[in-house]
Amino acid sequence: MRPALDTYRYELPAAIASGLLLTLAFPKIGQPALAFFALVPLLLTLRRASFAGGFRLGFTTGLVHFISLVYWAAYTMKIYGHLPLYLCIPLLVLLAAYLALYPALFAGLITLISQPVWLLLFVPVFWTATEFLRAMLFTGFPWELLGYSQYASLPFIQVADLTGVYGISFWLALNNAAVLLATLGLRRKNWQTAAVSRKTIAGGGVLVLIVSGLIWGYGLTRIQAIDRETAQAPRKKIAVLQGNIDQNKKWNRTFQRTTIEKYNHLADLASRDKPDLIVWPETATPFFIGHNRPMTDLLQEGIRQTKTDHLIGTPTAVRYNGRTAYHNSAVLFDVQSRVVDHYEKVHLVPYGEYVPLKEWLPFIGKMVAQVGDFIPGEEGKAIAWQGGRLGVQICYEIIFPALSRAMVNNQTDILVNITNDAWFGKTSAPRQHFSMAVFRSVENRRALARAANTGISGFIDPVGRVLKASELNTPAALTQSLPLMTTVSLYTRIGDLFAWGCLLVTLIIGGRNLIARLKNRKG
Repeated sequence: MRPALDTYRYELPAAIASGLLLTLAFPKIGQPALAFFALVPLLLTLRRASFAGGFRLGFTTGLVHFISLVYWAAYTMKIYGHLPLYLCIPLLVLLAAYLALYPALFAGLITLISQPVWLLLFVPVFWTATEFLRAMLFTGFPWELLGYSQYASLPFIQVADLTGVYGISFWLALNNAAVLLATLGLRRKNWQTAAVSRKTIAGGGVLVLIVSGLIWGYGLTRIQAIDRETAQAPRKKIAVLQGNIDQNKKWNRTFQRTTIEKYNHLADLASRDKPDLIVWPETATPFFIGHNRPMTDLLQEGIRQTKTDHLIGTPTAVRYNGRTAYHNSAVLFDVQSRVVDHYEKVHLVPYGEYVPLKEWLPFIGKMVAQVGDFIPGEEGKAIAWQGGRLGVQICYEIIFPALSRAMVNNQTDILVNITNDAWFGKTSAPRQHFSMAVFRSVENRRALARAANTGISGFIDPVGRVLKASELNTPAALTQSLPLMTTVSLYTRIGDLFAWGCLLVTLIIGGRNLIARLKNRKG
């Protein structure tokens, strides 16, 4: 066996390097080329590892990656959750440790593959399956899956209308497997006990070229086809407002009038472009519309002056059986400032909008302490608007592909994302959040309008082009003509069938190999 010192000197730094390379592929740094080989240092450490050893190395990679990727969670807990730093850091590590279990499982499963050539299949399959598990279990947290790193590479991400973002993750993991085999071959190192032949290396290179060429060709073809459909589609002019309201002042009653006056001013500026709809961010009104009469009157007067429909993010309170139910809502007003439709957020943020595990973590309260626990709305509910339908997603709902699919399957012809990314300050989170929204447009072939309190606000077309984007922490009013699309992609119809297939193969092959190894040990 290799001594512990050798493991410390070589394998642990390599696992750490993979974690850092993964993070660097995403915004703010945003070097997407790193995603093509970020897993290679970790994979190299697995060539003679046991399942348990691989699990530990994968956990190390995951821990480093997620601490450096979602470090902003500690910032949010300290600034807006008002927790001391000595609690914020352990909670961040706890979150990262949970997320690290998925790359740990991936690495452990990879050690069960004894023949190098099979890595070309099982590295991408196992990686995709474990990402899919992360997106589903315990309400899911599919933040910056590997495929999201390529959000600006338009030709390569068009395949998402077949496979979702998981197809791009699969392709990137395949590239990592090919680089791994080439590295082992050049260094004349075995995988497990098997030598890596030149034939295997060449096969890996050819496979990557073929798959990449097919994805590229498909992407170019689909861009041209969707652009033709977009050119012929009816259009609506949408305006998005970015108030840049300080989160520390937002719920202070003395600033309510200032907030509404600021948004009314931005709406007046936007109305000069004669939009069909003006969109405000999530919880743009720091009061309950209809319950606070003076502020509601001020809001409605501003709507009437613009002579435009408004979609406004707001908390709402409704009485059910003698109890008050709170929702995080988007409310549609017509030009006469009458409420015509609404949507209630479905996928709520733990500790942001409700408090799970209160008995275990009693010291953690809700970020929005001014409102009781929110309750979810109806999944897939679209807002009827001017003969069409708006598919609204509030805050991080946009990172859950199934919610967008449900909207489009409910005959939505345009997507709208409203969010309050003021929670994240100047960290990388707002840019990361925006990058994931691009895929909802590509997957479902719908244009997307996004209004964020502090940014990034903007517009994305049905092939994933960012048409306009605001600067962070700056008031803005942006207007863009967007197509109303009716085409339904294969992904919209079948959902994550590709990812389910990867998970099924992982359960069968990974489970069988693990059982076989355990039997060999007992024998």
